Amino acid sequence: MKVQPSIIPDVLIIDPDAFPDNRGFFLESWNLKRYSQYGLDADFLQDSHSRSHQNVLRGLHYQLKKPQGKLVRVTSGIVFDVAVDIRRGSPTFAQWVGIELSDENHRQVYIPAGFAHGFCVLSHSADFVYKCTDYYTPDDEYGILWSDPEIGIAWPGNNFNISKKDAGNNLLNTMGDRLPIYSKL
Repeated sequence: MKVQPSIIPDVLIIDPDAFPDNRGFFLESWNLKRYSQYGLDADFLQDSHSRSHQNVLRGLHYQLKKPQGKLVRVTSGIVFDVAVDIRRGSPTFAQWVGIELSDENHRQVYIPAGFAHGFCVLSHSADFVYKCTDYYTPDDEYGILWSDPEIGIAWPGNNFNISKKDAGNNLLNTMGDRLPIYSKL
């Protein structure tokens, strides 16, 4: 297994060992003992799975009172996955990381609590799965506009299919105290 920090060191890129043969492949998508050796000893409480069609863009979502760290991966298809540091006072505030995840590269990304998250689907469809460090709480969901010019995400493609809710998200600079505070814990 290879674990490396992204351009934002708190966001980790994980390439698990895959063992292919003529029947398919095997890999461990989570092993607390092994992942802990790389500093990822999260206590995951919820697994989620979404399926989306090509050009669907979801995000940028985050939680404030019950923030979720997420270990994400794609089991079918290809997505462009994005994490944005929205922690007030962070040295990487408003910076983003974009990583292609697919069923072929088996890549995972760990996105810590305090980051906004989104993705767009590059293939015909994609199954996106993620482990979360806290339970989803609808009353605690917030969003940043996917096309916020202050962040400047270079999303691949155009003509995205975006929900009305996500299309109405706010700009980062209007969120004020609805953003998490950076902590060096």
